[in-house]
Amino acid sequence: MKRVELNDPVATLQMGIRHNKAGDYDGAFRFLNKAASLGDAGAHFSLALFYHEGKGVEKDGKKELYHLEQAAIGGHPKARYNVGCEDKKNSRMDRAMKHWIIAAT
Repeated sequence: MKRVELNDPVATLQMGIRHNKAGDYDGAFRFLNKAASLGDAGAHFSLALFYHEGKGVEKDGKKELYHLEQAAIGGHPKARYNVGCEDKKNSRMDRAMKHWIIAAT
């Protein structure tokens, strides 16, 4: 908990994951949001999943995509792959392929 108080993004992400596993979605969202604001790509990816599933929050495609893009920019390969899938759905195959190649490397 001390590392969380010192704004360690990895520790804050881990607290979010613990709360999520325990079914405390409000607590998880709070910690994940803080970790994301500290620049943690994994936290952005987790928040995207929360918005996709409506877990503790209302489903919101715009916020989901925002957090996917932030996670992808931060180097999260699954987020990069999912951004590619979004581009494919929107008929932007050239962009989708670029995202998938980056995700695979």
